[in-house]
Amino acid sequence: MLIPVLDLMRGHAVRARAGDRARYRPLESGLIPGLGGDPVALVGAYRDVLGARECYVADLDAIEGRATRPGLLQELVRAAAPCELMVDAGIADTDAALTALGAGASRVVVGLETLPSFEELASIVLAVGPERAIFSLDFRLGRPMLHPANSISELEATDIAARAVAAGARSLLLLDVGRVGTGGGVDLGLLEALRRRFPSERLLAGGGVADRPDLERIRDAGCDGVLLATALHTGRIGASDVVAFAAPASGQSSASASR
Repeated sequence: MLIPVLDLMRGHAVRARAGDRARYRPLESGLIPGLGGDPVALVGAYRDVLGARECYVADLDAIEGRATRPGLLQELVRAAAPCELMVDAGIADTDAALTALGAGASRVVVGLETLPSFEELASIVLAVGPERAIFSLDFRLGRPMLHPANSISELEATDIAARAVAAGARSLLLLDVGRVGTGGGVDLGLLEALRRRFPSERLLAGGGVADRPDLERIRDAGCDGVLLATALHTGRIGASDVVAFAAPASGQSSASASR
């Protein structure tokens, strides 16, 4: 399944590239010509133009500890319905997870970048249920992005994922922000390693997807869902691709296919 991405900053949908958030600017997209960085119009286009059933919303202000626009998530939920929203809003504890779900998010993304401990992840999963929590393996060009309180820098990526699975996570997202918007593709070797080690977990990936051949390689690596944005805005990936990738490849296992 293809999952369109909405990156939010200061109330605008922004074009993300290489994780350099200080340089992100309001988005110009072929999906919403003339509407600039209107996030409500964008999620509506994801639903109506692309036929998306699920979208990923990253609130970059919340992730970086800044104030967010009150009520925006509820607006997005209403505009996207019945398309569901998985939300990454710097969720680091149970209260934040429940607040996002209470605002209408279908699932919450708990990112390595903002997670203080795996004990906290276990508490979140226990509170919201494993089907509503996604653990994001946040990397920047292959290096883990860690909360200052989280001292696991010596662990390999698959071992970090194992800690998350031990804490109750059943959905894993591999996201390298250094690849986002570059068209450089995801780390297929790591994706394959994660699939081998965690054959039953839902596995999602994002960052650097350029075109349909990229999608095919990611699906062949055993991925259940792909996050993408830039290729949608430029038209390199369109509605026909969303339809074509709505189900896993023949013979491929899908633990609740999506991501």
